[in-house]
Amino acid sequence: QVGMRQQWELGQALRRRYRDFLSDTYRRQEIFIRSTDCDRTLMSAEANLAGLYPPGGQEMFNPNISWQPIPVHTVPESDERLLKFPLTPCPRYEQLQTETRHSAEYINRTKENWQFLQMVAKETGIRDISLESVWSVYDTLFCEQVHKMDLPGWVTPDVMAQLRELKDFGFEFLFGIHNRVEKARLQGGECIREGASCCSVWLLPLTSCSLSPGVLLDHIRKNLTKAANVSAHQNLKLLAYSAHDTTLVALQMALDVFNKIQAPYASCHLFELYQEDDGNFSVEMFYRNESGKEPFPLTIPGCQHKCPLQRFLELTEPVVPQDWEQECKVSGNIHDTELFVGLAVCGSILLLLIILLLTVLFRIQSQPPGYRHVSNEGEEQA
Repeated sequence: QVGMRQQWELGQALRRRYRDFLSDTYRRQEIFIRSTDCDRTLMSAEANLAGLYPPGGQEMFNPNISWQPIPVHTVPESDERLLKFPLTPCPRYEQLQTETRHSAEYINRTKENWQFLQMVAKETGIRDISLESVWSVYDTLFCEQVHKMDLPGWVTPDVMAQLRELKDFGFEFLFGIHNRVEKARLQGGECIREGASCCSVWLLPLTSCSLSPGVLLDHIRKNLTKAANVSAHQNLKLLAYSAHDTTLVALQMALDVFNKIQAPYASCHLFELYQEDDGNFSVEMFYRNESGKEPFPLTIPGCQHKCPLQRFLELTEPVVPQDWEQECKVSGNIHDTELFVGLAVCGSILLLLIILLLTVLFRIQSQPPGYRHVSNEGEEQA
């Protein structure tokens, strides 16, 4: 219920923020909500909408229920191409992760925390625990702590602090440390079916059901561009994504605004599109990572907070894939294939030469003896 209350309170905060932008009552043409196909993200989105659109007047279908149903759209997990992480198969991304594991920063962090990781492995019974998997230990203990459950005796405040630090490093590992821009491109997603344009975009990272969602910056860019087309006469004002903490981390790493701290529950990343007095458009970003407090501004490197739309598109262009499937291929694949074919051909030729040599030797050994001079013993004696 703590999470539900947090989402409901966030919905109320968004209602206050956009009270002069959104209609007082729910209008399906104005808002579109998209969620991953996970029970907790779907429920969190609904709790959020309960705070954003409290029913009144004719919207009250039951006087005893201060709630109205608002659609939340999703697709099966197997078909998810917008909010899913990692986008697979992507051999190049896996290659980058392998390279990251061999980076000096990753190796040094592992050495510094080796004894601590071994202690956690012993206490939890988890084999092969690493900087990449230790987040699950912290997440479980944190949930138990939030719900006032007794923690194991080995879990001291210092242990929780170190687990939290390693958990944050694990999130950074997914999208940064090594070749951040290319990782962002590969987890940016392919060209997907576009929804209607919008003037405000929310990303609501909710409690994870699985480590799955990925970057959706390309989708957001296209929707902001559509919204700036004033001749299109669009009705949609708000597009909201209900996803996971990894989705938000991937997005903020792509934008280069990640603070290296895991997004807390019910946090919210806002993109807002404004039309200026001169007719041009600008983008502003805000991040709300604490309930009860106003969101704080985010500024993409290379621009001011009120970033002109065209400049925003230019700065984010490098992290948007042009051909995701092609970029996901490992460049060495072609060379490896050529090498394999070359070795196979050489091996075949060598095998034929060996067979030919053995055949020649066999024939020489099997031939009858040729003519040779035999001395006449009688004549020699004479």
